[in-house]
Amino acid sequence: MKGLYLITDQKERLVERVENALSGGVACLQYRDKTRDHAARRAEGERLRTLCSAKGIPFIVNDDVNLAAELRADGVHLGQDDGDVAGARLALGPKAIIGISTHSTEEALRAEAEGADYIGFGAMYPTGSKDVIHLPGPGALAEARKRVRIPMVAIGGINRDNAAPVIDAGADAVAVISAVLSSDDPALAAAELSLLFNRRLPYPRGTVLAVAGSDSGGGAGIQADIKTVTLLGGYAASVVTALTAQNTLGVSGIHGVPPAFVAQQLDAVFSDIPVHVVKTGMLYSAPIIETLAEKLAAFGKTMLVLDPVMIAKGGSRLVDDPAVAALVERLLPRAYLVTPNVPEAERLTGLPIRDEITLEEACRRLHSLGARNVLLKGGHLPGPEATDLLFDGATYRRLTTARIDTPNTHGTGCSTASAIAAFLAGGEPLPVAVARAKEFITSAIRLAAPLGKGHGPINHFLAAKEPLIPS
Repeated sequence: MKGLYLITDQKERLVERVENALSGGVACLQYRDKTRDHAARRAEGERLRTLCSAKGIPFIVNDDVNLAAELRADGVHLGQDDGDVAGARLALGPKAIIGISTHSTEEALRAEAEGADYIGFGAMYPTGSKDVIHLPGPGALAEARKRVRIPMVAIGGINRDNAAPVIDAGADAVAVISAVLSSDDPALAAAELSLLFNRRLPYPRGTVLAVAGSDSGGGAGIQADIKTVTLLGGYAASVVTALTAQNTLGVSGIHGVPPAFVAQQLDAVFSDIPVHVVKTGMLYSAPIIETLAEKLAAFGKTMLVLDPVMIAKGGSRLVDDPAVAALVERLLPRAYLVTPNVPEAERLTGLPIRDEITLEEACRRLHSLGARNVLLKGGHLPGPEATDLLFDGATYRRLTTARIDTPNTHGTGCSTASAIAAFLAGGEPLPVAVARAKEFITSAIRLAAPLGKGHGPINHFLAAKEPLIPS
């Protein structure tokens, strides 16, 4: 019992929403319905069991041993007053998975002694699904984990932004309801939560596929992507979209990779390596963008960090208008996060950006174009501070740092997006990933040493050695 444990709600279109969620990485489904009659629950349960069987994940029935037997469920989850392990196993067979809800180390140890296969432990946080009487929290979970040997499923009020401390406390799985099923995109919500378990992996934690152009000077492009992901603890795979003749003074030549060969590179990686996050940089042409969109759809990749690289540090345009149009139409609606700077956001939205008011408006426009989250970097705006805005469609988060007066900023955009991708792949939720990436880039700019005759590269190596904010 590991990973994302999804418990059903009792709202409309349940089967459709669950089917969508399962595609995002659910590891176990518990069917919970305490209101409808037996016939309705059995009919719905049959459909859910079929979905779970097709995905190869356990189907657990909440409380009702008889319904679990009728549905040929993989197991049953019992409350403290809903029966015992021996009776459930007798009714369901020796291979049945039996779980018990517990609220303390003593209850957990008792359930283990009675032969439970796993325990539910909580609540971790206040929740709207039921009145919380017991609230042991992550601290009590960590203490229980020291003594309990069977898998522990943390439950209660868990969502993307508070699940990390629960996983760090020792939960083998986290149980959620509304955090996934109330989302307008259950698959993405499930993917966000499932990815958090990568924080338990040995290094390198998580794979980032960088799809971008090559920078012969090494400061930006695919070279910066690979450096960043590797130094921040991830595994970097790459697909090259274009070759550039480039140094700190600018770009003197670009040679696009044939779209068919881009497709061949994508097939080679996706068919063999488990990719957690796809990060894009310069995509060069509309046909390459079309190719990437098709491959993302075919391989079902949901976590896309889209850095809409359009202009080199020296001012050279890197993509033409048809490519920009293709990016807006085919990739923005797939993007989990889009990370433009001010000139890129102006080109994407047609809105002149002069201050924080127009910065916010540009975020709204980019979100309306389909991006799930927007990180609009405000470094091009004047002033003593550089403020970036993270927008999820409802809330703005401001990330502000003092401006560093240096010409050595080559690779900041590529490296910012790659750092976010690396932290996401390593099990950080989006707000933490963005904040840690901001601190990493700020350090990389501050520590940059002159190299070349123009805009020198940032210092990835030393920045990665500085302690970053805790997750």
